[in-house]
Order: sequence, then structure tokens, then C-alpha cells
Amino acid sequence: MKHTFLLLLFSLFFSCKNNSIDQQKETEPVLGLITQKAMVVSARKEASAIGAAIMKKGGNAFDAMVATEMALAVAYPFAGSLGGGGFMVYRKADGETGALDYREKAPLAAYKDMYLDENGDPIPEKSQVGALAIGVPGTIAGIFAVHKRFGTLPIEEILSPVVDLANRGFAVTEKQRKRFENYKELFFEVNKDTILFAKNYKAGDTIKNIKLAATLKRIIKNGKEEFYTGETGKKLVEHIQSNGGIITLEDLSKYEAKWREPVRFNYKNLSVISMSPPSSGGVCLAQIMKMIEPYEISKYGHNQLKTIQVITEAERRAYADRSFYLGDPDFTKIPIDTLIGMPYLTDRMSDFNFEKATPSSEINCGMIPGYESDETTHYSIVDQFGNAISVTITLNGAYGSKLYASEIGTFLNNEMDDFSAKPGVPNMFGLIGAQANAIAPEKRMLSSMTPTIVEKNDTFWMSVGTPGGSTIITSVLQTILNVEEFGMTMQEAVNAPRFHHQWLPDVVVFEPESFDPVLLDSLSQKGYKIDEETSKIIGKVDGILVLPNGTLEGGADKRGDDTAVGF
Repeated sequence: MKHTFLLLLFSLFFSCKNNSIDQQKETEPVLGLITQKAMVVSARKEASAIGAAIMKKGGNAFDAMVATEMALAVAYPFAGSLGGGGFMVYRKADGETGALDYREKAPLAAYKDMYLDENGDPIPEKSQVGALAIGVPGTIAGIFAVHKRFGTLPIEEILSPVVDLANRGFAVTEKQRKRFENYKELFFEVNKDTILFAKNYKAGDTIKNIKLAATLKRIIKNGKEEFYTGETGKKLVEHIQSNGGIITLEDLSKYEAKWREPVRFNYKNLSVISMSPPSSGGVCLAQIMKMIEPYEISKYGHNQLKTIQVITEAERRAYADRSFYLGDPDFTKIPIDTLIGMPYLTDRMSDFNFEKATPSSEINCGMIPGYESDETTHYSIVDQFGNAISVTITLNGAYGSKLYASEIGTFLNNEMDDFSAKPGVPNMFGLIGAQANAIAPEKRMLSSMTPTIVEKNDTFWMSVGTPGGSTIITSVLQTILNVEEFGMTMQEAVNAPRFHHQWLPDVVVFEPESFDPVLLDSLSQKGYKIDEETSKIIGKVDGILVLPNGTLEGGADKRGDDTAVGF
């Protein structure tokens, strides 16, 4: 009786609170930065400012992409690095769209069972920490591929401000200080010595990365080849191999970024353009959005019972398909058209009803006739010419493998953990994989990165993306829905509380202290397993929205140090 009374009190409180917020929104919407022409939204103000400055001097969004990405390698080593990789989705002013895959690859010496013990069980630390966890980096190949095809300014003019930033240093934020402190012992353990980022920094201290500045100077002078066959590449291979890794100079020399067709689909009056495999982002996003499209979620209400049920059940089914069908398209045949087609998706949702949850134990991948990755960062850029890009980059785990190449000035990824070390066994993000994502030489590992561009009425409307491992797809989904279905501003949309479900484990994760206890109790009674105890940030979304008057609104997620800069 007492429990019921308390729930009623909570319900009245949240009802009043939500009504107050809704009334306030009618007169006082929470807006992000508004600019007239161009904008960069990224995880660090230094990177956003450098990217915006490149456009202000006449460069386009692609020039700004190169500068922003390298500035993040300086000021945001948590996920920015020369030793990682990523995906870019773009839309040019003339409506041309495309995608660039500069995802890391398995080394030539990699093999299917390389992370299993003598009993055939995975050894997680081998694929997550240290030199053996490193995939062949794609970042430098990626930025040079973009510059070659779309760049307008000389590479020296683009990267010189980044060299200056590395030499003069960046200020440590309080959130950054906590991350350095949290990983300090592991940095020392993996590197067998102290490194630049393993010192006792205070918020406001300046970190100068002189070695990275020197590396960038060599790259300016010698181009992409400097990293893949030159002095920098040789130093990199020597460092990796001396720490027990298997990457060779041949691995580096063979690496190429790859232009791909993005996944494109419609949701009501929106046209969504997102990343294709080896990212699972576009396919899963398409599946989820098309499965929920028949339901009137705007009438159900934002983060209300029926809305959460529909989204959770669609996510459950999409992630089950992800685990079985998706991998590197150069190695695996992926039935994308079927997976995102309405006949298949209608059938997938046919056993859902609002009365009770569908246990994940009763959900497997869908049957198709004839057929057998938190620590990332995202940035969005729109230029004064009408070009837009959405880019998500990563080292996989926080600071990647934790192995730091001191002579080069950069951390190295641990992307090998994104492969399925053993079918049916979860990786560090709890994601299950199958044969489609098994390890093979030169294969790209499956990703959840979901850089996305959205058109409305055949014109550019939004660029959006986020870090977050397995929660990336669901965070991008909810942000788009927040604006389109629930009338939020870009800033409100990225700040709004989020929830996540990924098939297995069969639990709905909610950001702590962000949801009505009565609502969570109602979900529990319908059979949903709730996790609000885990202190979990779900995504750090950065987005740019075109407002009805043609101006740009930037949404920089309050959960990080993310910043919008423009003019």
C-alpha cells in the first residue's frame, strides 16, 4: 500500500514537471548555437574552432573534415587518433551523396581463432588490450582520400593550424582529467612506462604534444605515404612488433580507404542516408525506423510507455539480425534490400503486442530464403556552399589498446575486439557475432558507427551521429525522432534522456534518474527487464539542423565537452 502511494506521488510530481516543461517549450525553446552559413560540432572546442576557421577562409566541409579530424587527434586522444579509423557520410550541395569507409582491417597474419585459449574459449584481454588488439589504422588514408576527391585548400594550409595546436597545447577539462586518472595505471601497465597522458594533470593544465606535431609536419611534407610506407610507418611497425603485435609494413602499405554506397531509406517524409556495411549502423537504423513507422509514436508521447515499447521491440529484432547477417561486404554477402524491405520488417514485428514484452530468448534472426562496438567520437559539419558531412571515428575502447606510440604521439586502436572471436560470444560491448564477422586477414570488422544525414523535402535537413559502442544506433535514432516526431530543437533533441536495448542481454538500459519511476514500473509489469542502476551515459550526440529560415542550429551534447562553432 505504501509502495502504491509513493508511486502515485511520483506520478503526480512528474506529470506536473512534464507539463511545466511543455508549457515552457512553447515560449522558450532551448536552442543550440545558431549561425547563418557554416558550422562544426565536435567533441572539443579546439577542433570545432579549427574546422570552422578553415571554412571561414574559403575551405569547404571536406577541408574542414581533414582539419577537425586531426585536431581531435591532438585534443581528444580518448577517441581521436592517427591510429584509428572511421566512416564518413556526405551530401554535396548538388544532392550527390556517398560514403567513405576508412575502417581498420585485420593484419595479414590474423586468423579466425587467434584470441581463443586451448579450450576454444575467448581470452578477452588479448583482443582488447595491448599490441595484438590493433587493427591496421585507416585514419590517414581516410583524410587523404577525402582531400583528393573533394578538397579545395592545400593540405599544408589545412593541417598547419593543427600542428600549431599540438605545439602550443590544449587545456585539460575536468571530464578529461577524470578519464586520464581512471586509465593511468593501465597506461603504465600496457606501455611498461609512463606516457604523456599518464601524469597527474589538473583541470586547466596544458598538454603539448610535440611528437605529434612533428609527425603531422612529416605527413604534410610527404602525404599519406609518410604514414603507410615512410619514416612514421616504420616507427609505428617497430613499436607495435616490439610490444608483441603482428602488424607489418606490408599491412600498412596495402591499406586503402574505400568509397561505398550509403544505406538510403525513407521514414515518412524524411530521406535518411546512413553508413553501409561494414558498419551495421545504416542497416539497423533503417530496420528500426521502418518497423516503428506504422505506429503513431508522436501521439503516444516522448519517452512514454507505448513509445518505449515500440522502439525497444524494433531494436530487439534489428540487433538480432545484426548479430547474424552483418559483416564486411567484401567478404560476406549481405541481403540489405531484404533486411530493410517492408515485407520482411512487417513480418518481424508481427508477433509484437502492447500487452507484454517479447523475450529475446524467443527472438532470433529473421529467416531469409536461400541465405546462410562506447568510446568513439562524432562530428558534423555544414559549409557555406551547402555541403554537409557526418563523420564518426574511433579507437574502439577508451584510448584504444592503451598502447601509446610515443615517437609518433598517438594511441593505437583495439578494433580487433569488434570481430567475433567466437560465434555467439559477446565482445566488450555485449554484442553477439556470427560467422559473417569472423576474423580473416585484411577483413574489416563490423561496427555500430552510424554517421547519418537526413533530407526533408529533398533538401538537406540534419547531420547527426554519436559515440557509444552498441548504443550509437539507438542514440541516433532517438535524436532524429526527437526532432521529427516530438518537435524538439536540435539542442533539446541531443540533450533528452535516452534508453537502449540490443537484443542480448535482454535488458532495457535507461539513463539514471531520467525516467518516471511509475513508467519504469509499468514496463516491468509487462515483462521488460529494467536497468537504471548502471551509471551509464548513452551516447554523446552532435548534430546540425537546418531551421525553417535557412539558418543552422548546432546541438552539442551536454554529456561531454562537445562544442558548436560557426559563422
